Amino acid sequence: MTATTPSDMAISDRLAQLGADADSDRVSLDWILKQLHERAFGLFLLILALPCCIPFLYGVPQIVSLPLMFVSAQILLGRRVPWLPGNLGARTVSSEGLRGLSQRSGPWLRRIEGLSKPRLSVLTTTPMDRFVGAALVLFSASILVPLPGTNTVPGFAVVVVAMGLLQRDGILVVLGSILGTAWIASLLLAGATLISLLKTWIGL
Repeated sequence: MTATTPSDMAISDRLAQLGADADSDRVSLDWILKQLHERAFGLFLLILALPCCIPFLYGVPQIVSLPLMFVSAQILLGRRVPWLPGNLGARTVSSEGLRGLSQRSGPWLRRIEGLSKPRLSVLTTTPMDRFVGAALVLFSASILVPLPGTNTVPGFAVVVVAMGLLQRDGILVVLGSILGTAWIASLLLAGATLISLLKTWIGL
């Protein structure tokens, strides 16, 4: 009987194992990164983005958005193995929170896994993945916008793109990119409208 390796495991199962392997109350982002092996880019993006999908959650999205941007930029630059500088890698999350995240997200991830398959895989490999990295940088940056609920849509977009990268499913990458781009466009439109209203109000 062939043993199941981390690279062969379903994504939802790999996240569950990650929570089970945590042997202290809190684990660092560096520790998480070291557990992910060759699937590190996609899984790390997924783990960081999942908390951002929770509506009206404050604090956590702002903590993970910088590591998200940093890892996404490495995809843009063509790195094959992700890396975090000391100050970002030392950030910690609770092991209980990691296990809870796995339990809550598991059913949804399994649904996506059931629907996804390798297709349009060229979008998930070099050099096309660099364009994906650029998009992920923008989506991750928009999580920092200090408005209620602004973390949910870009967080979900990053999750879908990350699942696409992990499953070699270019359709998921496209869907996530469309969602994230629409969100960025809506922010720009809302900002332009607000500026126009302010100019009118103050008589400029």
